[in-house]
Amino acid sequence: MKLIVCEKPSVAQAYAGALGIYKRRDGYLEGKGYLITWCVGHLVELAGPEEYDEKFGKWSLDDLPILPERLSGGWRYHVSPSTGKQFRIVKSLMQRPDVEGIIEATDAGREGELIFRLVYHQCRCRKPFERLWLSSMEDSAIREGFAHLRPSKEYDALYEAALCRERADWIVGINATRLFSCLYQTTLNVGRVMTPALAMVVRRETDIRTFQSETFYRVVLTLDDFTAVSTTMKKEEAELLKEEAVKKCSARVQSITKKEKSEKPPALYDLTTLQREANRIHGYTAKQTLDYAQSLYEKKLITYPRTDSRFLTEDMEDHVNSLMQVFMKIYPDSKALFSDTEVHPERIMDNHKVTDHHAIIPTISVRNTVFEELPAGEKNVLELVICCMMCAVGTPYRYEETVVDLVCADRIFSSKGKVVREYGWKKIKQFFKSICDRDTDSSGAACEKDDRIFPEIDEGDVLPVKNIFIKTGQTRPPQHFTEGTLLLAMEHAGDEWQRAEGYELPEDFRQGMEYRGTDTEPDSETEQEYFNGEQAHRGLGTPATRAGIIEKLVQKGFLERKGNRKARYLIPTDKGNALAAVMPEQIRSASMTADWEQKLLKIEHGDYLPDAFMKEIENMIDELVRTYETVEGADGLMNEKKVIGRCPHCGSEVTERPKSWSCSNRSCRFALWKDNAFFKKIGKQLTEEIAEEMLHTGRVRLNNCKSQRTGRNYSCILNLTAEEDGRSHFEMSFDDKS
Repeated sequence: MKLIVCEKPSVAQAYAGALGIYKRRDGYLEGKGYLITWCVGHLVELAGPEEYDEKFGKWSLDDLPILPERLSGGWRYHVSPSTGKQFRIVKSLMQRPDVEGIIEATDAGREGELIFRLVYHQCRCRKPFERLWLSSMEDSAIREGFAHLRPSKEYDALYEAALCRERADWIVGINATRLFSCLYQTTLNVGRVMTPALAMVVRRETDIRTFQSETFYRVVLTLDDFTAVSTTMKKEEAELLKEEAVKKCSARVQSITKKEKSEKPPALYDLTTLQREANRIHGYTAKQTLDYAQSLYEKKLITYPRTDSRFLTEDMEDHVNSLMQVFMKIYPDSKALFSDTEVHPERIMDNHKVTDHHAIIPTISVRNTVFEELPAGEKNVLELVICCMMCAVGTPYRYEETVVDLVCADRIFSSKGKVVREYGWKKIKQFFKSICDRDTDSSGAACEKDDRIFPEIDEGDVLPVKNIFIKTGQTRPPQHFTEGTLLLAMEHAGDEWQRAEGYELPEDFRQGMEYRGTDTEPDSETEQEYFNGEQAHRGLGTPATRAGIIEKLVQKGFLERKGNRKARYLIPTDKGNALAAVMPEQIRSASMTADWEQKLLKIEHGDYLPDAFMKEIENMIDELVRTYETVEGADGLMNEKKVIGRCPHCGSEVTERPKSWSCSNRSCRFALWKDNAFFKKIGKQLTEEIAEEMLHTGRVRLNNCKSQRTGRNYSCILNLTAEEDGRSHFEMSFDDKS
């Protein structure tokens, strides 16, 4: 008998179905010589500081740093109270005399490895175990995986890296949170990866706030069939040049430069690129996209999503060709875009660029899928993955770029034009525009047009100038981070240009920043490599953890999402700005954290010693506790509460608290609770914007409220008053529109 340990019940059911196991037991399945059980997340967790010593139950500067390796017995773990029953089931199965060996079948990654090993050690199990490593949940892939189990020793280094990551996060989180919270008399949650990510957003907002816009000027010449523009200059210089150009009334062609250019198809999706694209097109958060992708993976419709590779292995060519045939049956009209010579699977294959898992691609199972029956989010993500793969195997987009330089009044004026030679993969992208990009023209009929075709001219020709005018422009500040651009910055936080440019893309990257698959051409071959994942990067966190980091920053109140569904920005709150202001360099440094992440990857591959990594973390915390000095004037910054209005009962300020917006007068009972029962009852969420409007006007209009009795949606005007004892009171009214 062999025991299979999965990560969650749904995966256990999938394995059981593929292996033909149907007998249900309490907490496990049984049949055909197998027992299948599950962990339900982290059954075993790191113990809290108070479990090492009772005195750590109270936060005190005198007790820092708390380093388990220096305490009696070293690192300690305990069983999570919420999952104790399932742990006991797993332990009893591991101890059964008829269980000869164990199959580790948790998710094929760092976290999955950690989840299994901690349970295995906590159960004091010594039985041999093998590793199931899958990139697809299709039945054939599952059976193939069980037929070729891998030795557990191959993943010892992966476990060491996971252990180091978990313990480093504990050391930094526990010690830094207690240090800064004690010093500033308020709870300040600090994380090894979370805080550098916050610092990046705060720095961007500071750049936006302090940006000084400048006006620049260009002189424009209108000729017979095209216009030419000067370089930027000051107003006085532009006016003088215009006067001189008016006197000349003609321009001489100095040079005509023609250059053939091409743009390679985009690479396949890794998780971060998929999250960025889903955020750009559909407005999904990183966590939403990961949840949709994980569900599609468990439904056997896409491959393993938590990958950092954008390529496939070279033995998958036949599989790619089979998938393309499936796609053409799903979208019959797409056949005209491909011929046998136009599908190039070799473009997306590179063994050297595939680590634990290959890129995210659809599975053959999509041929039997009724797309309309999928939840909207899953359907949209699946369509993105299909579109990306069809583009990736297409031909390059080719065009001829022409640059004409003219001389007028002894100054150079330039004009640039483009003639498309071959639409290539962009024709495929345009065909699927209505599927992938619902916010654009859905006709899908027209492809990108030539933007300028020059008349027949030669060098030395003198052309008449029809009109001369001055065009003004304004320098623009950096843009607020969206979820997609923050993911991009986190992915590249440790790259050399990030250090030099302050977490911004270099100038020649910025035009194509959002995604290479748009209609913006890359400015260089380097940029193509960059957006196709052909350069190595050192980032904050991993593809699997970045969504959780952003979500945690929002949940802890350090960041907030602002804007509409399609263009939502991540903005630091007062609390986030205050935390970033007091953080020392060793905590907020994105490059240092990225360097640590790189060392964790080296540990995974056996190229770096776990003890050396942990010693670095301990030494950093030691130095932080010993040398940190409070920032002068930060006490007021920390204790400053955000005022959103006046109390309708006593007139005092209403300030934000962790769970409510409450009257600052302690004797007054007025409060608007964030987790508001009245708003839940009508299917709404009480937001700061709604609370602020009610406090200023006494009322707010709410659309799309839901009736609990009928289930129908309705609109109303909600009036806010205060009871005699100060408690808030809501009353609905209706107008003609309602």
